[in-house]
Amino acid sequence: MTKTMLMGTALAGLLALGTPLQAGEIKLGMTTWVGYGEIFLAKELGYFEEGGLTVDPQIIEEGSLTMAGVASGELQGTAATIDEIMKYRTPELCFKAVYALDDSHGGDGILAPADANSLADLKGKDVGMNEGSVSQFWFNILLKQNGMTEKDVNIVNMTADDAAAAFMAGQIPVAVTWEPHLTLAKEQKVGKVLISSDQTPGLIVDVIALRCDTIEQHPEDVKALVAGLYKAHEYLLANQEKAYEIMAKGVGGWLSDPKDFAASAAGVQFYGKERNAEFFAGGADGEAGKLVGLGSQIWGGLGKLHMDVKYDDLVDTQFLAQ
Repeated sequence: MTKTMLMGTALAGLLALGTPLQAGEIKLGMTTWVGYGEIFLAKELGYFEEGGLTVDPQIIEEGSLTMAGVASGELQGTAATIDEIMKYRTPELCFKAVYALDDSHGGDGILAPADANSLADLKGKDVGMNEGSVSQFWFNILLKQNGMTEKDVNIVNMTADDAAAAFMAGQIPVAVTWEPHLTLAKEQKVGKVLISSDQTPGLIVDVIALRCDTIEQHPEDVKALVAGLYKAHEYLLANQEKAYEIMAKGVGGWLSDPKDFAASAAGVQFYGKERNAEFFAGGADGEAGKLVGLGSQIWGGLGKLHMDVKYDDLVDTQFLAQ
């Protein structure tokens, strides 16, 4: 049995242990990431409570643990990239994206030798990245765009943080990582940022995905969740400095300082009502649909999917029009 099959079996088993759904409460698992700041902003400003909803954001740095929590019913959903959640979707474990939070505009990148000028210059080199993560997904899109595959390089599996550290120490020539490591490499003049996500808008998109039974049994909660996020985005646009202070405190970790949060926020585009409408417009033929299609091609080709994930299997936009 493959690792992918084992994960699917484990998730299906956890699903059977699901806890009873509680109306008026949504627990979300997520990593420490600047793009999730508006969840904490809406919570702190009471926007969710206005709709009778309590949202409990829980920082869990390992995506597989978050999804195990979703499978068991301990969590009602997650904030993660579209490609990330695709890898956990099974016929038994149903969840769908109901809101798009942000996309990476420079927050992710490839650190490479100073004399590298294109992906072709990386052929034959060791590339540190976290296999199965958005880094691998994004890197494979770039390879595909340049007529290359992973066979043209040597993937060394390590976390994004470890890849950046190894690059800075001269232990590996290439690293696919994210902030604050890109800025640190620039400041210390170690190698160069060969490509960053500001050159590939709309490819690394974070969403909130909820269990299908939560969506079906408690639609008013989902409506309140989306409404609260809409209001938080408007507050951010009107009160950026204060919003960053609140968001930094909520997200915490390496982003707990508002200055660090603001610096990292420069590398993302926060979504609101208008951008959500644009992103999900056109359904399977639109921007979001094409991204799901890319996920199917890349993760499917790497044997990371449990099922043939289609747009309608992964997205529910009924709560966006309010």
